[in-house]
Amino acid sequence: MAKYYGKIGYERLVESTPGVWTPVTTVKTYYGDVYKQSRRMEGAQQLNDNMNISNQFSIVADPYAFAHIGEMKWIEWYGTKWKINDASIVYPRIELTIGGMYNGGCS
Repeated sequence: MAKYYGKIGYERLVESTPGVWTPVTTVKTYYGDVYKQSRRMEGAQQLNDNMNISNQFSIVADPYAFAHIGEMKWIEWYGTKWKINDASIVYPRIELTIGGMYNGGCS
């Protein structure tokens, strides 16, 4: 089993002015394990195929992670940000499954 040390991005919407909601990203660093590593190339109607991975991570969670599990958006793996598709609590850890590359707002 491989070890993991990296960043996870949380995104929440904050009302910056009345009626205007702005995404705010918080980045935290975690330790954990990588349970499964796999990749899949998907044919697309475009020039290049899309690459999806379905890696599973188990991070040692802190109170912030438990309180904001619904705001987890991406995890950094080998220098690339990947979308978090599934997060489940297995106390004292959180297990994450990731999918395609994350193309949202970055910090």
